[in-house]
Amino acid sequence: MAYNQSLADKIRERLVEIPNISEKEMMGGIAFMLNDKMCVGVVKDEMMCRIDPLKFEEVIEHRGCRPMDFTGKLMKGWIFVDPDGMKNADEFEYWIRLALDFNDLAKKSKRK
Repeated sequence: MAYNQSLADKIRERLVEIPNISEKEMMGGIAFMLNDKMCVGVVKDEMMCRIDPLKFEEVIEHRGCRPMDFTGKLMKGWIFVDPDGMKNADEFEYWIRLALDFNDLAKKSKRK
């Protein structure tokens, strides 16, 4: 299924000045990698963010936010944000900042 190109462009514009960003199409969407670690992405019409698992319980209470459950099981530290959760620039920036802030602590996926 296609992903929201407009949202992907908005994220791309926000990340353009940050070094070591790459893009990878996966899971039917697009992921923006920072330092070879998945940071933020787009799946259908939702933003996918990798966040600090310690902030998960607090963050999940925000409007438009839900747990990432790609495999049918809860993935703490990963969230989806629907359009209601990023109606304005401040909300959009909040989610991007959460993902960027956690990236230094995040572990790289093991290569297969």
